[in-house]
Amino acid sequence: MIDIPQQIASEIARVGYCILPNALPAELCTTLTQAARAETDRKYRQAGIGRADQHQQDRSIRSDEIDWIDDGSEPGKAWLAWCSELQAALNQCLFLGLFSFECHFAHYAPGRFYGRHLDAFKGRTNRVLSLVTYLNSGWQSSDGGELVLYQDEADQRGVAVLPEAGTVVVFLSDEFPHEVLPAKVDRYSIAGWFRVNTSSGRSIDPPS
Repeated sequence: MIDIPQQIASEIARVGYCILPNALPAELCTTLTQAARAETDRKYRQAGIGRADQHQQDRSIRSDEIDWIDDGSEPGKAWLAWCSELQAALNQCLFLGLFSFECHFAHYAPGRFYGRHLDAFKGRTNRVLSLVTYLNSGWQSSDGGELVLYQDEADQRGVAVLPEAGTVVVFLSDEFPHEVLPAKVDRYSIAGWFRVNTSSGRSIDPPS
């Protein structure tokens, strides 16, 4: 049996990212897929960019909808438990000091996208590792919607990842620019970030 956390840790240490098909347990993947698709328009909100007073909505950069996940539902509780085990294993293997995890469902309607960006900037955030999990069974290459992960700002080719159900992608948040290409059908995923704690004095992390 493949040790999923160990394989992710090994790839992070070797190249800074890991693309792992069928990494999510099938039952959990099904549960999360049903939860993501059951969310109503009332729960999904237009995604923005930036945090706190820098937060803004700009559809020319990002046009997906999101719904933050907590442990208030059984699917959310099961998913966060899986991520907690992964966090503990990554800390043990890589000594990253990961302190917390935040995540949301993401829905990309046909034609929606997320332009090329970094999840973190060196020295300016506490996001250390980004995690993306896909919830699209029967996805075809003709459906589009790939995540493209670039080695650096100069890279123009990148590595394309089909958003197939159960695939997990983990990468260093401040190292790899990436984008989500438009899809022809509805596309569901979970995006999350493992964080370190930078709270100090009256400054609480993460900011609201």
